[in-house]
Amino acid sequence: MIEYQQEVPLLAIIVPCYNERDMFPVCLTQLRAVLAGLRETNKIADKSYLLFVDDGSRDETWAMIAQAYKDYPDVRGLKLASNRGHQRALWAGLDNVECDICVSIDADLQDDVHVIGQMVDAYLAGNDIVYGVRDNWTSDTLFKRKTAQYFYKLMTRLGVKQIENHADFRLLSARAVKALMSYDEENIYLRGLVPLIGYCSTNIYYTRKCRSAGESKYPLKKMLALALEGLTSLSIMPLRVIALTGFTISLFSCLAAVYAVIEKLIGNTVEGWSSMMIAIFFLGGIQMLSIGVIGEYIGKIYMEVKHRPKYIIEKYLQ
Repeated sequence: MIEYQQEVPLLAIIVPCYNERDMFPVCLTQLRAVLAGLRETNKIADKSYLLFVDDGSRDETWAMIAQAYKDYPDVRGLKLASNRGHQRALWAGLDNVECDICVSIDADLQDDVHVIGQMVDAYLAGNDIVYGVRDNWTSDTLFKRKTAQYFYKLMTRLGVKQIENHADFRLLSARAVKALMSYDEENIYLRGLVPLIGYCSTNIYYTRKCRSAGESKYPLKKMLALALEGLTSLSIMPLRVIALTGFTISLFSCLAAVYAVIEKLIGNTVEGWSSMMIAIFFLGGIQMLSIGVIGEYIGKIYMEVKHRPKYIIEKYLQ
């Protein structure tokens, strides 16, 4: 049996939006119904609300958010001046909520909205962080399913602490949000940053659904960019791999040099043009790859030292 805390928390549901004209009406209706149900059971405060964050949409998404703000007292809107990407839009929402607990969920509603009630229960039971974790990949293609699984395993082996099969569907308490906002860094990968907070947490499992309207905002290109962001923002293991590779190649080169000298002394000289060309191209490829990885880290340092704002707010309806 769940032991609830005494105070009824004020809940804010943060919904990043980018060109969600087709999905917004469905999203608005379902999430308002969730709030209404939680209010009726006295799990959340009456003033709990939805915060839609428009990430520089080029369609009518912001106009629809503004209209919903006029029509419903539990709707707020935050418009960014330009498209800054999903992670920054979500960060902007977290940075501008006034609540006891907040839940982040994507506007496509592929995450199960009914799980929000279970998340609130888990918070009331004493957890500051509640992760929404998908229990299957049936709604995705085989390619996406396999690449995602390999990605999570790779990140774990490289020392990145994150919850496997968890995206950005989660609940955070007010103090967890405050702790997260203290990570003053330019390169944001929330799936890796949130576990670093260290507060009491738990997982809620659910089945992810297919998008009912609109198009996916995470094609392969953006997925790869997010993976690279997470890898280089939270782990220096690639640099260590480069160092280990360089050491290994140097070791084999020394052994090869000793072998060549011995062969020369005993009079065995062999023509080796092909093997030499292969070695040159191989080492050249290793060097270019290493320079690219190091350049990625240097680029991140360059962006960090500028201290540019993560986002700029154009309008805030509250």
